Amino acid sequence: MKKIDLLRLLVFVVCTAAPSCVYSEDRLLVGMTLVRDAAAQQAFCLDGSLPAYHLHRGFGAGKDNWLLQFEGGGWCNDVPSCLERAKTHRGSTSLMNKWEVFSGILSNNASLNPDFYNWNRVKLRYCDGASFGGDAKFENGTSLIYFRGQRIWDAIIRDLLPKGLGTARKALLSGCSAGGLATFLQCDNFRKMLPADASVKCLSDAGFFLDIRDISLKYTMRSFFEALVSLQGIEPNLNQNCTHSSAFPKLCFFPQNALKYITTPYFILNSAYDVFQFHHGLVPPSADLHGHWNRCKLDPAACDATQISIVQGLRGSMLTALYSFNRHSLSGGIFINSCFAHCQSESQDTWFADDSPRLNDKTIAEAVGDWYFSRRVTKEIDCEYPCDKTCHNLIPASPTPPPPPPPPEVPQVIS
Repeated sequence: MKKIDLLRLLVFVVCTAAPSCVYSEDRLLVGMTLVRDAAAQQAFCLDGSLPAYHLHRGFGAGKDNWLLQFEGGGWCNDVPSCLERAKTHRGSTSLMNKWEVFSGILSNNASLNPDFYNWNRVKLRYCDGASFGGDAKFENGTSLIYFRGQRIWDAIIRDLLPKGLGTARKALLSGCSAGGLATFLQCDNFRKMLPADASVKCLSDAGFFLDIRDISLKYTMRSFFEALVSLQGIEPNLNQNCTHSSAFPKLCFFPQNALKYITTPYFILNSAYDVFQFHHGLVPPSADLHGHWNRCKLDPAACDATQISIVQGLRGSMLTALYSFNRHSLSGGIFINSCFAHCQSESQDTWFADDSPRLNDKTIAEAVGDWYFSRRVTKEIDCEYPCDKTCHNLIPASPTPPPPPPPPEVPQVIS
């Protein structure tokens, strides 16, 4: 039997040992678990539905280790946008796919995810629109919206603790995009909930959102996040050391302001030319009404010299914001490449494959594993675009990518 067939057989056996797992066409599909006890805590999604997660059990040497991955998906910072979001899979578990593909950092294949394949792996579904950070409610007699991200986080953790998380030996809290930002909000809280002798660390993928001026010299992302923090009642849940030290406590929602107050070991995975920040922070539609940047946004090779200089400034801002962490953190790790991408840990192509992006001949999976297991110091920063020939430039056809297609129809599994 060929090696790949043996691997597939092993994955199939492991998968079928769990009731909420399907292995089909080389894809690991993991069923949704609703958090039934969340109702007692009023830990609801925007529309009032129950929060949920997907758990694939660890095995062998990894059975006592846990990896929790926050789902990403933007934010809503005013009542109209949150009402609209509540009618979509971004604000309601009742409208979500009930099965999720586990790939990249969530894969259970040793050849695709060498360090975490046999851990308990959990994907936390995102339905609050505030990076699992809010605690408020809006009602006006006709409409009701729950802003309960913090309670959702608490409810999911409480549900997982008796399932083995409470006795974890090793744990990694990770997330992508808005989920990457959520790790900054919850990292130290996660550490406090686990055994004192457990190895607990955190990873942000594409979650290091910058407080920068856009091309019209406005702080577009700052204004957006300040409105978000106010609407969803996030400020009390921000890092208290940060908020007490700042004249503008809402700005502690930005990772660059909160990072120095986080005591748990951290790994920052980001593109220096993050596509979301390029399209929404540096060149938002409001700052480019005539579409002068449209071709440049879709293809970096189409940017003129002035535009390239401005985009290089985005990289400069990120490296400046990370300077102290990179220079002084003894427990931290960094992988900042020069790809036009957004989220690189959940995709197999960018996480660990023959043609994955590399820095110093090291894939993202290898860099994160070396850092987590303290095999070697991992602080990798790429050269300026266009020097990196290993990049997967994942630029969407529109500034906001469409939701993924649904998986094959299979019965819902609730445990």
